[in-house]
Amino acid sequence: MILDKFSLKGKTAWVTGASYGIGFAIATAFHEAGAKIIFNDINQELVDKGLASYKELGIDAYGEVCDVTDETAVAAFTKTIAEKFGGVDILVNNAGIIRRIPMCEMSAEEFRKVIDVDLNAPFIVSKAVIPGMIEKGHGKIINICSMMSELGRETVSAYAAAKGGLKMLTRNICSEFGEHNIQCNGIGPGYIATPQTAPLREKQPDGSRHPFDQFIIAKTPAARWGNPEDLMGPAVFLASDASDFVNGHVLYVDGGILAYIGKQP
Repeated sequence: MILDKFSLKGKTAWVTGASYGIGFAIATAFHEAGAKIIFNDINQELVDKGLASYKELGIDAYGEVCDVTDETAVAAFTKTIAEKFGGVDILVNNAGIIRRIPMCEMSAEEFRKVIDVDLNAPFIVSKAVIPGMIEKGHGKIINICSMMSELGRETVSAYAAAKGGLKMLTRNICSEFGEHNIQCNGIGPGYIATPQTAPLREKQPDGSRHPFDQFIIAKTPAARWGNPEDLMGPAVFLASDASDFVNGHVLYVDGGILAYIGKQP
């Protein structure tokens, strides 16, 4: 049956930074498809928040504190996953940050921090799990890229540089490890309605849309923001056997923004 190709039954999935938001939605989808869920976050408060949210949905997830920019910590957590759950079948490099600062006002230290979390960390975590995937004879790596993997915009120089680099890291992992039956693809979310973007969607005192909200609606053929749930199906596809011959690809889930030049004034 073709639907069996989309099953994740018996697979172990590690989703970084999956206490809430996009990572949480993807992990929830993986659970519904049959996978065991592993996640990490930067501090115990976030891990506890994630564990409570998963428990509320009846999901027996395993979570620990792990800084994905710390190579030693990532190696230790990877070892724990191998010992407790038999290793990683599916990795989602979801953890990320953004700093909206005009380029000439941004310090090199602030720029490096974004690069460290959004680009160096996926390299570190992928490098940690790939040997186990080679040993298993299969593996799926999904990098959470961005429309900023393709486009620039004011105030996000570090984020765009990191996400553009992540697109190319995705292609290089494909190139280097495809022969080991490891598929590395990306998901490029459009503008997603999450707690982080809530201030950009607040109604103005006169009842009108926030200017940025108006901008996004006008630039999106779907005429709406995406929801974390919009990423669930694409993520399950890229994590499943249904995508075994899809490699080095970035799947943009953006409501059509990248295909659209915008309305004529």
